[in-house]
Amino acid sequence: MKHYAFLVFLFLIFTSCNKELSFENETFDEKSDLPCKNDCPQITIDIPIAKNKGIPADSINKKVFSVVKEIVYFGEEPAKANDYNTLAKSFIASYEEMHKKFPTETFGWEGKIVGNVEFHSETILNIKIDHYTFTGGAHGYQGFRSLLFDPKTGKTIFNDQLFKDEKKFMAFAEKKFRAKYKIPSSANINATGLMFENDKFQLPQNIFYTEEGLLLYYNSYEAGSYADGPKDILFPYAEVNQFLKYQ
Repeated sequence: MKHYAFLVFLFLIFTSCNKELSFENETFDEKSDLPCKNDCPQITIDIPIAKNKGIPADSINKKVFSVVKEIVYFGEEPAKANDYNTLAKSFIASYEEMHKKFPTETFGWEGKIVGNVEFHSETILNIKIDHYTFTGGAHGYQGFRSLLFDPKTGKTIFNDQLFKDEKKFMAFAEKKFRAKYKIPSSANINATGLMFENDKFQLPQNIFYTEEGLLLYYNSYEAGSYADGPKDILFPYAEVNQFLKYQ
């Protein structure tokens, strides 16, 4: 009887471990076959894949893929790709199609997407995607994307769901933001050259949970010009836990 109970105990431990989310990065590369001398078009996607089976992993993997597809795909119609290999091929195919139409104007297309698990607790999972794409023009575009999930269900957690009272947190964050970037409290938020919509402070599209604290990250163009670069502000958790639903 004791032997049977011990086997049941081991089975429960094994089952519990299998249910825990685990990630392994996978890399997908693609290059153009068209002849080139320098800056040959290529794309690399290095992304964390949830390996355990079940709804949380499936839901997270689908969401991460949809965001990477949004970043990578070049074209007017939605991409039909349903896996990373096909997505990488579609990027190169778009280049080759453009090169046939404008052979002297297309060169050096590049895509580099690197994802990692930035933060993982019992209540929240944060996947960070660092992405750079160049498809012509004066410069490429580099930015960060923050994807927040409930690790138990795999459901996306949206920014407005992070706070007990978003307005109170926004007022707190604006004071700290003004202090960091030396914007007088009596002046409009864009007084020193920022470009917030309607001249009103807003939380960024990307909020990160990090080991050091809660990071508000404004990509280029979100709060200022490309030349001004991204803006960010980090809050130690001791300062903001009072506002957060997830810790």
